[in-house]
Amino acid sequence: MTITEQLGALGAILAQGNVHTLFQPIVSLAQRRLLGYEALSRGPSNSPLHSPLNLFAVARQTGHLSELEMLCRQTACRGFSQQRLQGKLFLNVSPESLLEPIHPSGLTLQLLHRYGLSPDQVVIELTEQTPTDDFQLLSRALHHYRAMGFTIALDDLGAGYSSLRLWSELRPDYVKIDRHFIEGIHQDALKREFVGSILQIARRSQAQVIAEGIEQVEELAVLSEMGVDLVQGYLLARPQERPPRDAGGMLPQVEAPPTIAEESRDLRNLLLEQAAVAHDTPTARVLEAFRLQANLNSVAVLDGERRPCGIVHRHSLSEALLKPFATDLFARKPISRLMSDDFLAVELGQSLQQVSRLLTSRARQRIEEDFIITEGGTYRGLGRVIDVLKLITELKIEQARYANPLTLLPGNVPIRQCLERVLAQGREVAVCYIDIDNFKPFNDLYGYSRGDEVLLCLAHCLSERVDPSRDFLGHIGGDDFMLVLGSGDWRPRVDRLVEDFTQQCRRFYRAEHLTAGCFTSHNRLGLQQTFGLLSLSIGVVHLQGSECAGLDAEQLAARASEAKHSAKETAGSCVFVGNLSSACA
Repeated sequence: MTITEQLGALGAILAQGNVHTLFQPIVSLAQRRLLGYEALSRGPSNSPLHSPLNLFAVARQTGHLSELEMLCRQTACRGFSQQRLQGKLFLNVSPESLLEPIHPSGLTLQLLHRYGLSPDQVVIELTEQTPTDDFQLLSRALHHYRAMGFTIALDDLGAGYSSLRLWSELRPDYVKIDRHFIEGIHQDALKREFVGSILQIARRSQAQVIAEGIEQVEELAVLSEMGVDLVQGYLLARPQERPPRDAGGMLPQVEAPPTIAEESRDLRNLLLEQAAVAHDTPTARVLEAFRLQANLNSVAVLDGERRPCGIVHRHSLSEALLKPFATDLFARKPISRLMSDDFLAVELGQSLQQVSRLLTSRARQRIEEDFIITEGGTYRGLGRVIDVLKLITELKIEQARYANPLTLLPGNVPIRQCLERVLAQGREVAVCYIDIDNFKPFNDLYGYSRGDEVLLCLAHCLSERVDPSRDFLGHIGGDDFMLVLGSGDWRPRVDRLVEDFTQQCRRFYRAEHLTAGCFTSHNRLGLQQTFGLLSLSIGVVHLQGSECAGLDAEQLAARASEAKHSAKETAGSCVFVGNLSSACA
């Protein structure tokens, strides 16, 4: 399109108000309920400006960005209100439009009044397409929105020109992780590290993390295991003019196998079968319950189907009723007027580790506040944060007792426990016994310090190939490691491990040894001998679920060790796949 044609098409869209809004749900995994919807604008279906990329690019180039965004905002508010959608409405706003001198002040608030919405229902989502330099002016603009009751989200974290600085300067209420870091996260350790770092920063800045662009069940499972609660993407629902409203129906049934990486406990021993109240219960009755039970910290509030819709904490209720005449004013009012809808609800069958990650990812979760436990979405009871932290601490202390002091990887006791879990669960896994070839003569020649560097290098390479939700990695001792892979793609992962280690080790050799491809050192008899460069011998037992019966952990480890010895008969790196009846197959 020529500039004239672009201007003409955009002018017609603006004059006729011819944009339409699609809504994409944002869902809480733990609570299996909607947080809200992101409004996404499109041009007319028969127009070259139908695509939002083209539409907003032309508006930006021609100086009509602010006008177009206000039209999109109006259309989104109207559609959200007319459909009576629940939760929050996320409105995309570009920082540059907020900084335009012609940007109309107060118009968004007028739109909300017109369509019966309140500012606390709306999230201003900053979508950065061009560099933002005037942070001070942008901060003033967002403080203006916050003062009116809006909350702020930062879109595409990690992809924008200055998104990390925006996070630091503006302290948004929500941060959305760019789809690049979500795609294939179940197969990429570096992406998991990135998301883990985002979760840590979010806790410190009191922001909630939203993972967007989720398209695979495996991505969702890993994010859930890491403690990401708010999710959005095609796997749940595509953007639609009339979006789905049932969060439970959107979430796939992820039948994640029990973890083999660590001992997994569910919440049954933590369940407090505390009575809940209906959402229309008078506040005075809840006050009386707190008065009669001195150790009662929280009361869950349920809807007509016994699903949690809020929670009342003792300290919050006391603070609310400290105001003059507040007790008289609220005593007969339903508790729904004073309950908090910012609560954590988790399913009874979730593991202790999953719940711990969810609790620590919630910026506003106080240690004295309880969380809600459900079964099939309906209320079962409460759990105490302090009890979860206590049990997790006990587990970590137990694990640390048996960790290898150099690599800090689990040692022999956790390795045996892992193999026992594999056999008890009837899992299909690849048990890999890994040994470094020529490590002792290398250690004798280069020294123990350099040898320790090699062991740490292998530990790092192994960690890169581990999916913490499916796999286990342990350090038997010396240069022997155990890797248990719980996925069908174990062979290419092992092959990449060999390639990684071979490449990483190049930095440990002297130039002449690297050039020659060998080095001279003493053998076990004290005689000079030429040895090849460091390589890996990996013995693998591919265990099928049907083979678990009648086998114990010691036998399984012994078969993997025998397969490793067979691998060592081949010079250089070798992966030897043995079997349970004979490792010499």
